[in-house]
Amino acid sequence: MAKEIERKFLVRGDHWRDSVSERLILRQGYIASMADRSVRIRLTNDTKATLTIKIGKAMTRDEFEYEIPVDEAEELLETAIGLVIEKTRHKVQFKGFTWEVDVFRGAHRGLVIAEVEMDDESDNPELPDWIGREVTGEYRYSNQALATQFEQEYDELSHTA
Repeated sequence: MAKEIERKFLVRGDHWRDSVSERLILRQGYIASMADRSVRIRLTNDTKATLTIKIGKAMTRDEFEYEIPVDEAEELLETAIGLVIEKTRHKVQFKGFTWEVDVFRGAHRGLVIAEVEMDDESDNPELPDWIGREVTGEYRYSNQALATQFEQEYDELSHTA
């Protein structure tokens, strides 16, 4: 069983763009969504597809990920609950950690969130100066909520750090 340990932040400004090492175009949706678990379908650059099961609500969650055929992912996304999230993920290296800066398109245009994955909850990555308010554990900033509770949550989201 894999563990996902991550912290999530709003982003200030865009000078992080100077350090981007990789860009990925993502489309993802949820075919099952409960308070403490989800089943996500993700297409990356329209060439790779994964089905991911996540269980848990805290900084550390159980995560199971499986590659699936792209055509099946496309079909499953048509059945997604709520919105299909569209975003560009920018990978940025900073002081020994890989930061993933997600710039949302579509319904969540203007929202920019950075995540850093860690090996252990006790890891304490140095925060780049473009990192804003921490939103780790705030459900409304989870991709699951952004997809499945858009109409309920959109007005409450802060797009600024």
